[in-house]
Amino acid sequence: MTAIKHALQRDIFTPNDERLLSIVNVCKAGKKKKNCFLCATVTTERPVQVKVVKVKKSDKGDFYKRQAAWALRDLAVVDAKDAAKENPEFDLHFEKIYKWVASSTAEKNAFISCIWKLNQRYLRKKIDFVNVSSQLLEELPKVTEESVPSGENQSVTGGDEEAVDEYQELNAREEQDIEIMMGGCECAISNAEAFAEKLSRELQVLDGANIQSIMASEKQVNTLMKLLDEALDEEMLQSVKEQMDQISESNHLIHLSNTNNVKLLSEIEFLVNHLDLAKGHIKALQEGDLASSRGIEACTNAADALLQCMNVALRPGHDLLLAVKQQQQRFSDLREHFARRLASHLNNVFVQQFTQALLQLYNRSYFLSVPGHDQSSTLAQHSIELTLPNHHPFHRDLLRYAKLMEWLKSTDYGKYEGLTKNYMDYISRLYEREIKDFFEVAKIKMTGTTKESKKFATLPRKESAVKQETESLHGSSGKLTGSTSSLNKLSVQSSGNRRSQSSSLLDMGNMSASDLDVADRTKFDKIFEQVLSELEPLCLAEQDFIGKLFKLQQHPSVPGMMTEAEDLDGGTLSRQHNSGTPLPVSSEKDMIRQMMIKIFRCIEPELNNLIALGDKIDSFNSLYMLVKMSHHVWTAQNVDPASFLSTTLGNVLVTVKRNFDKCISNQIRQMEEVKISKKSKVGILPFVAEFEEFAGLAESIFKNAERRGDLDKAYTKLIRGVFVNVEKVANESQKTPRDVVMMENFHHIFATLSRLKISCLEAEKKEAKQKYTDHLQSYVIYSLGQPLEKLNHFFEGVEARVAQGIREEEVSYQLAFNKQELRKVIREYPGKEVKKGLDNLYKKVDKHLCEEENLLQVVWHSMQDEFIRQYKHFEGLIARCYPGSGVTMEFTIQDILDYCSSIAQSH
Repeated sequence: MTAIKHALQRDIFTPNDERLLSIVNVCKAGKKKKNCFLCATVTTERPVQVKVVKVKKSDKGDFYKRQAAWALRDLAVVDAKDAAKENPEFDLHFEKIYKWVASSTAEKNAFISCIWKLNQRYLRKKIDFVNVSSQLLEELPKVTEESVPSGENQSVTGGDEEAVDEYQELNAREEQDIEIMMGGCECAISNAEAFAEKLSRELQVLDGANIQSIMASEKQVNTLMKLLDEALDEEMLQSVKEQMDQISESNHLIHLSNTNNVKLLSEIEFLVNHLDLAKGHIKALQEGDLASSRGIEACTNAADALLQCMNVALRPGHDLLLAVKQQQQRFSDLREHFARRLASHLNNVFVQQFTQALLQLYNRSYFLSVPGHDQSSTLAQHSIELTLPNHHPFHRDLLRYAKLMEWLKSTDYGKYEGLTKNYMDYISRLYEREIKDFFEVAKIKMTGTTKESKKFATLPRKESAVKQETESLHGSSGKLTGSTSSLNKLSVQSSGNRRSQSSSLLDMGNMSASDLDVADRTKFDKIFEQVLSELEPLCLAEQDFIGKLFKLQQHPSVPGMMTEAEDLDGGTLSRQHNSGTPLPVSSEKDMIRQMMIKIFRCIEPELNNLIALGDKIDSFNSLYMLVKMSHHVWTAQNVDPASFLSTTLGNVLVTVKRNFDKCISNQIRQMEEVKISKKSKVGILPFVAEFEEFAGLAESIFKNAERRGDLDKAYTKLIRGVFVNVEKVANESQKTPRDVVMMENFHHIFATLSRLKISCLEAEKKEAKQKYTDHLQSYVIYSLGQPLEKLNHFFEGVEARVAQGIREEEVSYQLAFNKQELRKVIREYPGKEVKKGLDNLYKKVDKHLCEEENLLQVVWHSMQDEFIRQYKHFEGLIARCYPGSGVTMEFTIQDILDYCSSIAQSH
């Protein structure tokens, strides 16, 4: 228990100027056992305050913490439950009854005894002790001597008695004497230092008089000793007693006067040292130069000194002194004056910086608005750099006022908040102009177009425009008004050297994706990447700057996206924190995000407009934008998931992803709407060729990209749409056989997937190969039946009879399939006729097949193999069904090979 007392005294009560007198380990009666300590304490300063303090171990268990405290004067009853028997339970009756169970009866008795002693000594109102033995109340608690560690404080019995002896209240006579003394000095109130010096001089005189009096009293004592011997005989002892009393009273008055003078001098020195502001600081606050670095430093030091003087913890009674009240009022006036001067100067700095930046902005882009300038000149259009102005000098100049801004935030939050709003108004207008012009330049570089000259001729001259903007800033107390950006939306025009539009599935808006070459798309990709690369450091630099200038917390918070920010004008933050109290950390993080949203409110709409333009120029641009935007969102979220940049780019990424999905849906929809001409052969369908273009471009764009999963999902949707619509067109085709449409298009799809090696489409690649093979075989078999039609029909009949159960050697006895009929059919197909039929077949196949896929020789070679296979099959039927007849075909396999080779070479 002694170790606990030492720990509690050291960690809890000594920092609060209190002494621990008694302690008892208790828990609440009737509840789950949660131990704590009840402590009886007194303050070390006068007047003494006696408390009962509840101390509890922290949840981690490594230190104690103060949980509750009650003044002893509020204690009405102490109920020990049973005076005759040992019982650890007891009740304390404050405003409500607290029931406790002590760890031991001895600790309870010691604690109650200490409470009784403190009540007897310090309180006029006596506490009612119930069920407490009289012996316990008469004992001096041992805990009083053990309560305070040695070397830290005195015990309650010794130290308090000495303190009481040292302190005495002034009686009426002493108060009158002090008033007479202060009235006799004209500077007692107006000049505390002079009054203190006078008291010091008088104290020295009194000390000398005291010494002389002591020395004189020694002589008198010697004289009195002699007189005492004589007074024994002369009965003079009564007069000696009176003289001794006078000497004692004189010494006491001198000692009391000396003590009071020392204490008064100490109080005056405290006030002079802590409530005195140097004249240099006062001058700096009243008229210090806020434009120079040296002046700013002087004003900063003076403002800190003023704040220290205003935050001095005065001792009891100091606030009643007239001189102290006057000094505090003077400090308050200085603070108000300097706060107004600082706010006005910073507001002027904001306007000046805004005006300079606006002039630079007009100098940067003014040549575009000069009447008569060649607006269509490609050289002029591309001479504008796609960069955003650097605000680093602006930030560097303003950061000199960061400490003063922090001082203003802690002393006058209303003016601080007004400056934040004015800064947002000024800088948001500037950023809006810069960003809009920046995006217009990006659009010009994307499309190669600009405005008509007559639109630029109506713009105001730059000097008058800047003047108008500045006047609107001063005249509206920070509410900016004025003209908007001089550049408007761009009209998209197609290049003259591009091919005319077609009905391809990616024909979007005024331009066809197939009309754009790789260079155009690469150009768009570079411009879009440059736009994002310029915006990112701009936002990060501004966020870092406002955090440093306005002293706001910028540490990453809990991840999460802000969906809708509250405007600072009339927002909850300005309503809740207009009393001069600093914002909590979480509110300061929200304030940074809200400031960034208001300053850069035009970024998200401008990005969406640029995305819409890129999508209108070429729907394939959505692939570039999805990859670039995803990468920048990923980078921003790694820095701070809840920052303005991360939130804004995340919102724009949703738009880009929506455009990408729309592009895929439009491709599928246009596949379904494809119409094939009835008069021309089909060939490779447009959406099949466009899928190849899409896949090739997508693979180059999405290489090592974070959003590869989105592309794989799009591939799956597109390839399913391609398969379904190829079959649909093949079924509807009238000019080209269905097998040819299926064979050519699935061969093209298979070749594309084999070349690109798209892992998620391996199953579709195998399916395309199978469909191509099946329809190639079907087309070959169907086509070969036409040049040898009668021969094919004859042998089909033979096979049908065999299938009906007739033995092969008995087929020749069928009337329709005897030897004479066989010879008759064979004679109709001599070698010359066979070659002629094959030649006609080659021409017909050539008409069916398209040139793009170049499958003619493949099909012709397959037909040759199939013809030879049929020839061998026919010969086998003749040998089995007509044995010994000597009937043979009038052409051989070699003849077939020669016919096919010569036909292929001739064409």
